[in-house]
Amino acid sequence: MRFFDRLSNGWNISLNSFKVLKENKQLLVFPLLSGISLILIIGSFCTAVLAAAGWDVEGTSKPDRITGYGIAFLFYVVNYFVVVFFNTALIHCAHLYFKGEQPTIQKGLQFSMSRLGAIFSWALFAATVGTILKAVQENVGFLGKIITGLIGIVWSVATFFVVPVIAFENAGPLQAVKRSAQLMKEKWGESLGAGFSFGIVQLLAFLLVVVPLFIIGFFIHPLAGVALGILGFAVVVAVMSAVKMIFMAAVYHNVTGDPVEQFNQNLIDNLFVRK
Repeated sequence: MRFFDRLSNGWNISLNSFKVLKENKQLLVFPLLSGISLILIIGSFCTAVLAAAGWDVEGTSKPDRITGYGIAFLFYVVNYFVVVFFNTALIHCAHLYFKGEQPTIQKGLQFSMSRLGAIFSWALFAATVGTILKAVQENVGFLGKIITGLIGIVWSVATFFVVPVIAFENAGPLQAVKRSAQLMKEKWGESLGAGFSFGIVQLLAFLLVVVPLFIIGFFIHPLAGVALGILGFAVVVAVMSAVKMIFMAAVYHNVTGDPVEQFNQNLIDNLFVRK
C-alpha cells in the first residue's frame, strides 16, 4: 500500500476516534486531570527549590551535576506516573465503550488504581531511561544530541503500545517494552506515516482555535489574548490526547484479534500491514 493511501486510512481512523470522543465527552476529564496534576507537580518542584534557597529568587543556583540528575529522575518518575495513570484510565474507558458498556470517570480511575504497581514500575523504568539519555546528551556534545535523538525515535516507536499493554496485560516494564515492540513489528511495517494525520488535525486545530482566540482576546487586552490563547491551547491538547488514546485502544484491540465495531476494520487492517 502506498504512503498516501496509509495516510488517508489514518485520517479516517482518526476521524472515527473523534466520533467516539464526541459520544463520550467525559473522557476529556482524564487529560485535563493529567495536565492539572503536572502543573501542580511543577509548582511543587519550584516551591521546593525556592524554599531551599530561603525564598530568595536571586539566591537560587544551579545544582551540581549529580543533584541535578537526581532531581531530573524524580521529576521524570512523577511525570511518567501521572501521565500513564490517567492514560490507563482513559484507555480502559475506551475499552468499555468498545464492549458496549457505559464508561465512567469512576470506572476509569478505579481501573488505574488496580494497575498502580505496573504503572509505578514503568515510571521508574522510563525515568531511568530518560535520565540516562539526558546525561548522554549533556556530556557528549553535538554527537550526543544526534545519538539521543535517534534513540528517542526508536524508543517512541518501540513503546507505542506500552500503555495498553500495561492496562490490559498488567505487564512489568521490560515485558511491556518487549510486547509493545512485538506488536509494532507484527503490524506496523512501514505504515507509520498514518501518524501524520494527527499532526495535521492538531495543526489545523491550533490555526482554527488557538490563533483566533488569541487575536480576539488581544483586541480586548493583551493579557486577555494570552489567557484565551492558553485556554484554547489546553483544550486542543486535551482533545488530541484523548483521541490518540482512543485510537491506540482501538488499534490494540485489532492487533490482538479483538475487533472493534466502531471502527472500519478494513481501514485498520490496511493501515497495519506487514513489511
